Parts: sequence; C-alpha cells; structure tokens
Amino acid sequence: MRVRRLIVVMITCFVCLALGCSLYLTLSPGGWTAAKLVMMVSCLCAAPWVGFCAANGLIGFVLLLPRAPVPPEVNPSGLLPRTAIAVTIRDEDMTLVLPPLARLLAGLDAAGHGDAFELFILSDSQGRTDAEERAVAAFGGRRVHYRRRLINTGFKAGNIMTFLDQHGDAFELMLVLDADSEMTPQAVFRMICAMREDPRLGIIQHLTIGLPASAAFPRLFQFGMRAGMRTWATALDWWQGDECVYWGHNALIRTVPFRTHCRLPLLPGGGHILSHDQVEAAMLRAAGWKIRLLPEEDGSREANPPALPEFMRRELRWLAGNFEYRHLLTMPGLRPMGRWQLVQAILLFACTPFYLPFLLATAWAATTDHASGFPSGPTLTTTAIWAGALYAPKLLGYLEVLLSEPKASRYGGRARFLTSAILEIVFTLLLDAINTFAKTVTTIRIALGMRAGWYPQNRMDRGVSWWEAARLLWPQTVLGILVFAGLSQAGWTAVVWAAPFAGGLVVAIPFCVVTSLPAIGNWMRRAQLAAIPEELG
Repeated sequence: MRVRRLIVVMITCFVCLALGCSLYLTLSPGGWTAAKLVMMVSCLCAAPWVGFCAANGLIGFVLLLPRAPVPPEVNPSGLLPRTAIAVTIRDEDMTLVLPPLARLLAGLDAAGHGDAFELFILSDSQGRTDAEERAVAAFGGRRVHYRRRLINTGFKAGNIMTFLDQHGDAFELMLVLDADSEMTPQAVFRMICAMREDPRLGIIQHLTIGLPASAAFPRLFQFGMRAGMRTWATALDWWQGDECVYWGHNALIRTVPFRTHCRLPLLPGGGHILSHDQVEAAMLRAAGWKIRLLPEEDGSREANPPALPEFMRRELRWLAGNFEYRHLLTMPGLRPMGRWQLVQAILLFACTPFYLPFLLATAWAATTDHASGFPSGPTLTTTAIWAGALYAPKLLGYLEVLLSEPKASRYGGRARFLTSAILEIVFTLLLDAINTFAKTVTTIRIALGMRAGWYPQNRMDRGVSWWEAARLLWPQTVLGILVFAGLSQAGWTAVVWAAPFAGGLVVAIPFCVVTSLPAIGNWMRRAQLAAIPEELG
C-alpha cells in the first residue's frame, strides 16, 4: 500500500511541477507585474488539487479498462446477519421516499432474505409530521417502524446515534440511506458478503450514482458525475485500501463498533458537526476497524438537485460542512490516512477560491500590461495541462466507455455516448464558472464566522423563472462582463481562450433558466441524450 500511495504522490507532484513551470514560462516574457504574481500564486495554491485529480483519474482509468461493465451477481447463502435499514428524513415528500424502499424490501423478500431486515424511518421533521406518520402507517408491515425526534440535536449524525442507542443491540449491521437513496438487493448483498468475509470491516461504502432524471440540469450533471466518480472511486479503493472514504449514506455499518467509537465531538464554541461522515470514518479507523469503498456503479443510486439554485445550495452546505474539519485535524488518536481524509475533504472546496483571483488577475494583466501581449502557444499548453488534469477523472471515464463496445452499448452506442459527453462537458464548463464565484463568496463568509445548518431540500423538478435566476446570479453576470471587457484589451485571442472557462459567468442567468425548462428536458429524454443505462433498460 505504501508503494501505491507513493505513486499517487509522485503523479500529483509531477502535475503540479508541470503546471507551475508551464505557467512560469507563459508569464515571464515581458517581465513580472503584480497581476502576474497574483496569477502565479493562485495557480500554485490550486495546483495540489489539480494534481490529485490527475492521479486519481489516471489510476482509475488503467484499473477500469479490463473490468466488465456489470459486476457478477452475488447469491449469499445461509442466514444473513440482522440488519437495520435506517433512513433519515427531514420534511420530505414521502411519496418519493417510500417507493424505492418498497422495491428494496420486495427484492429482499424475493431473494429469500427478507426476514433479516427491518426498516426504520428516522424523522427529524419540523413540519409534515402527520402526513409522514400516515404514509408510514399505510406502508405498513411488521418490519417497518417510524420514529420522530422533537429536537434534531446533532443533525443527521445525532439522528443515527439516537437510533443506535435505542435499537442498536438488536442488529449486527445497519444500512444507512438518505431520503433520496435507492439500492438494489444485489448491491446490499455485495456489502453484506464483504462484511461476512472480514469481521474487522466496520464500514463498507458503495459507490453511488445518479438516478435517471427528466430535467436537463440533473440529467447532464449525473451523466458527468457517473463518469468521473467511477474512475475516482476505483482509484481510491486501490491506494487507500482499508482506510477509505465514507460518504454517509448507501453504506453498510457494523453497529456495535460504530456506536462505541463514533460519537462526534463538539466544535469549538459548542456547535455540532454538520458534515459527519469523514469524521466518523476517521474515528472508527483509529479504533482499529477497517473502512472500505466498493467501487461498483451498479445498484446504488441517489437523486440529484433538480435545478441550479438547489444545486448551489447543496454545494455551499457541503462546503461549509467540510470546512468544519479544520477544527478536527489535531484530534488525538487519528491515523495519518484519517487526517488525510479530512484534508482531502477540505481541499475539495478550498482550492476553488483561487480560480477567481487568477481570472481577475488575468483581466487586470490584459488591461494594464500591453508589453507582454498574449502568448498564445504557452498559454494553450498551460491551459491543456490544467484542464486535462482537473477534469481527468471525468474525461478518462468517458474514454474508458468509448474504448469498449459492450460498455458503450449500455449507453445506446458510441455515437450517442460521445454526443452526450460533449454536451455534458460544455455544461460543466459553464456550471463551474458560476459555481466558483458562489463558493468563493461562501468561503469568505465562513472566514467571517458564518455557520451552516441542515435544511430541507427540494427534490422535485421545477422551472426557474427569469426573475429568480437574475436575483440569484446577477453578481456572476456583472463580474463576467467586467472580466471579458478587460480581456478584450489583449485582443480577440484572449477572449476566445477565456470563453470556455469564464463564459458561464456572462450566461449564468440564461443557463439557469434554460437547464430547468421542461421542454429541454423532454427533448433530451426523447433523443436519449445524457441517458444512463438504467434509463435505457
């Protein structure tokens, strides 16, 4: 495992060095200015995450090439360990929550193992409680239970721990699901078999992909996320081994060690940890238990936000939660990989704010430094290194499918898959520019003392009005206009170069509206664009 981790470090460092040297060669002609120094520092600060993305993308791609598109079926024999299916909800639409659970229970019964499982709906709802209780009562069955806390102390982690304190003794294992989770019996059986084979395995996390979606925004997002997460998760499993990640849902947990070792500490000031999963995994690993990731994309799914406003709210909530880890890096007893998991979660968002000063400094240089001009060749080389490394997990995930006829056929063939991939890449470039600004502002607010909360989420498809989009995204639009006005001073080549990476700022408002239009989503669905295998059947 040390050799594998050294390979990751070496690839990351090589990419950082290549990116830094290339940018230095790009900026040095004409002398150094304050704007160029800001660009160089911003790039170097963002480089570690860029290199880390390249390392995971390359490793995952190599490992996935010979792998079959669908994992073999698992047929566990004998009695299975008693397992609680714990579903955490907060003001959810139960007509969306319960049907996937009904399918899971029916599948477990059909496989002859239904008696080993009991379902617990664990509510932290502040409203809709009567409707919840009626829905669960109608759902019925001796294996279905409903419990609502009056006070949601500790957010979701507190909800789970309260359940374990009350009912954990009756179950060896606990399957943790979110309100939008959906799992097949096969996915559950894979994890149970892994638990059986290794009695020191404390958590096994199944790779989770997006559910088939009708609206354009979640269709495109989940299509790209699936390609990137497949390579990412495969690489993590390879070099992190028994000290891997835990994402808090669609995972199987051994109840006794989790209840014993995963009671979360309070944050400085007495607040409860919002982003609990990586901390719980680090604490359990510190106690000698293993954490594994099962990088199979078949059978474990979740819903994605239906439109840009909901997506941004989720991203900013995750950002605020992950930044809480900065208070926990010095927790006593954690293993080095456990501390790295916390750092990795922070870096996921901490490098993003450096893109904005880089962009602003680029516009500044274009406006004030006419002596240097726009070095097209070196700039394109630097851009290729940066974009290729940052998006390596997704781009190589696409390439992996295109190189295999059986894998591509699951998406409707190579031509349709490639068309969908190109459409998604354009979507991602526009989205990332919009999101970078929002994450930067939120990072500043956190530095000034903002605290995050756990709020109900809208999971229903909806359109976004022009007024709502303008009210949310006018800062991005104004910033984009100012940036491109500055870049135009260096000539049209600078504008063309920046358009793929900053153009989303200018078109943020129409992007938000168009990707939420039912007509666009219906057209994509009819054309089978950004369709996933589960949708195509």
